Amino acid sequence: YKPAPQREKHQEAVLFQCPQCGGQTAFSAADGGLVCEGCGYQEAPEHAALGRQAESFEFKVTTMQQASHGWGIERKAMQCQNCGSQISIEAGVLTTACPFCSSNNVIQYKAPQDVLRPRFLIPFKIDDSQCHQIARDWLGSSWMVPKALQRVAAVETFTPLYLPFWTFGATAAASWKAQVGHTKTRRDSKGRTHTTTEWRWESGHVEREFADMLVRGTNHVSLHLLEQINQYKLDDLAAYEAKYLAGSHAQAYEIPLEEAWEQARHTMRETTKAACRAQASTNKIRNFSMQLDFGAENWRYILLPVYINTYYYNNEPFQLLLNGQTGAIAGQRPADWRKVGLVAASLFIPAIVLFFFLLIFMINSLEGGGGFMVALLFVAAVFVAIYFAYQAQNLDKV
Repeated sequence: YKPAPQREKHQEAVLFQCPQCGGQTAFSAADGGLVCEGCGYQEAPEHAALGRQAESFEFKVTTMQQASHGWGIERKAMQCQNCGSQISIEAGVLTTACPFCSSNNVIQYKAPQDVLRPRFLIPFKIDDSQCHQIARDWLGSSWMVPKALQRVAAVETFTPLYLPFWTFGATAAASWKAQVGHTKTRRDSKGRTHTTTEWRWESGHVEREFADMLVRGTNHVSLHLLEQINQYKLDDLAAYEAKYLAGSHAQAYEIPLEEAWEQARHTMRETTKAACRAQASTNKIRNFSMQLDFGAENWRYILLPVYINTYYYNNEPFQLLLNGQTGAIAGQRPADWRKVGLVAASLFIPAIVLFFFLLIFMINSLEGGGGFMVALLFVAAVFVAIYFAYQAQNLDKV
């Protein structure tokens, strides 16, 4: 047997120093290259977007053996003692807070080199000032939140963070059969209606192609929030280079390839199953069975940009996520229950008055049409009050 290829030797720390003044540079979303804040030096962008043509890998042992490992440069790992998250930080960073929970109770150590190296990433397109403006607009976009909440975005720090994702592709070929119910209705001699269901066997074949199905590689970001911002444009995928991580944090995958692939297969299976059932001539189906074969299975390990912030309001933590490519934002917001309560009461109390008005005038033979309108207004007011309370309750949903 051919021996497995040797892994790359560990690379020493590189601080991405400015060639003009010796200061430290960081990747700029606005300029698309390294920028020095000290003297203003800008490195010309070199990357070319590979997009959806970025190479993918088949599920083979040799693929795993030949894959690169580590970050391609020395970085430190940071583990939060509060929430348990682990991220990769630049080798020169001395102190930092956890981006997931804002705790300073962290320990640092040399980043492990035995994890797969990402092959592709989408560089940041949204810069820090745009991030703050988007967050400020979003935090103040609901009348249900405290008025002072917009000031949070002006003073809080948003951490640029590359999150791990897997992309999967495959072809699916499925053959199915099931008993499909056809309803028949007839009337007997006495005019009574009788309904019967005739079950017939049906079968069919479905072929589907799945491409670039995203599966998260982290357990420390709310799936509910992540699903609201993960509409990334994979046409901007670029080959991974360590310089993109300059000035940013990154997280290695916590969900391994095998587990992520099982999640993707489950989604593909359910999607194909729904397509099979849709071929049936009616929606009454029983004894359904499906033979499913996957082919051309492939995967990529990529990094996608987010800004993350955990802010505190009245000593309670709330998390914000912002897509570093598109600017899409999702997060938690505290509700101003006093304001919500006043609005709900302003609707509910008149509804109670209307209800008693209805009772009194119905006793005095109020016309049916008028009574109906009062009842309708009462129900509408109660519904709107309950809806506002429900919406306020979900503002801080994770």
